[in-house]
Amino acid sequence: MKTINAYILKYVTQFEMIGVLMRIISFSIVSWQGENSPYLFVWVFNTLDAILLSWCSILKKDRAYSLLNVFWIFVSIVGILRALGKL
Repeated sequence: MKTINAYILKYVTQFEMIGVLMRIISFSIVSWQGENSPYLFVWVFNTLDAILLSWCSILKKDRAYSLLNVFWIFVSIVGILRALGKL
């Protein structure tokens, strides 16, 4: 795990940019397609970017963004459950 964390920290700026672009893409899909959006895909994609951004912010010891992105993971899980009709 230390090796993965060291790799993430070495390229943290690039990983953060990937996460931010993923989030922009997921919200753009919903904005453009509205009710025809593939909600399950969007929420799964959004969960992945939240995990990536959480990981980066935790490694950087940025408490504010860690809290925001970990919270966003929980929001995304609720979105996935709603898209699956479980809530």
